[in-house]
Amino acid sequence: MIHGENIVYVAVLALASVSVLALAIFLFTSCKRKAAESEEITLPTKTCACPYTLTDIDAATDGFNNRRIIGKGRLGVVYAAVMPTGELVVVKRIHPRLVLSHAGFGFSSVLKWLSLAQSPHVVSILGFSEAPGERVIMMEFVGMMNLDFYLHHNSDGTSLLDWNRRLRIAAGAARGVEYLHEVMAPHIVHGCIKPSNILIDVKLCARVCDYGLSFLAPQERQGILGYVDDEYWIDRQGASKESDVYGIGVVLLELLSGRRCEEGLIVKWALPLIKEMKLNELLDPKLVRPSDDKPLVRLAKVALACVGNSRKSRPSIVQVVAILNNLEDGAVLDVQGELLSQRSCI
Repeated sequence: MIHGENIVYVAVLALASVSVLALAIFLFTSCKRKAAESEEITLPTKTCACPYTLTDIDAATDGFNNRRIIGKGRLGVVYAAVMPTGELVVVKRIHPRLVLSHAGFGFSSVLKWLSLAQSPHVVSILGFSEAPGERVIMMEFVGMMNLDFYLHHNSDGTSLLDWNRRLRIAAGAARGVEYLHEVMAPHIVHGCIKPSNILIDVKLCARVCDYGLSFLAPQERQGILGYVDDEYWIDRQGASKESDVYGIGVVLLELLSGRRCEEGLIVKWALPLIKEMKLNELLDPKLVRPSDDKPLVRLAKVALACVGNSRKSRPSIVQVVAILNNLEDGAVLDVQGELLSQRSCI
């Protein structure tokens, strides 16, 4: 026979068990709901580039047809390609001599890593192909023209790239390099920052391409001489974040002057002019000089800091971007102010 005290004890114990069970059910349901909610708000991440067979690439380029060639560089020949889906892409076929001299460099592993880069100021790598004697890189198509074309090969490029647009391109290219250096982990060193590796899309935005490919031609001087610092060639130091900043500095000099790099002669020519602030001799004579020289003076000083110092004293790309962003923002405000004044006069 159960005594009164025992009945109370059993009742309390039963109530506690029910409470624990209810709490467990509540926690399980709550955790499951939170997990489902977290899955819903998780942003999709970019997957690495897909491997393609050489047959796929051959079909997309019409057998690497010469009529599909849209560019040639130190690393390879560039083709416009059409995928079976109708998507227009760019295909870079690496020079056979580079393939043979670097047969075991882990091409596919490097390309998968580089393809994870995703920014409005870099050109995405979509795929690759690897076969005996062949290495092919497939990239996003953002337009056929690069900064080198607009600056040095197009008679209309001068009028199209006024000072405000040049400031915008400078800032955009620097942001692309900043993304590679500071956002990607591990970081990506471009290896050869130059106008031909800065594509200009339909909105006249700068997009950096061919990043991280210096491993294909680490000691090749053609096409890179003048766009990397002297330390690049000393004791095989090679490409680094600092050498990329040097390349940005050379690009800034080309934007300011309208001159070609000429394997580094532009630096020797421009440095004394910047130090003495001889803007009349420095600035592109084909452009109308703006009423306010301050942004151009600031741009010239940034270029000087990038190319006039050793690696230890050179600014980081983060510092360069901070200044160029301010210059770009100021240019936008100036344009808006001009539009408002024009409207008030109408």
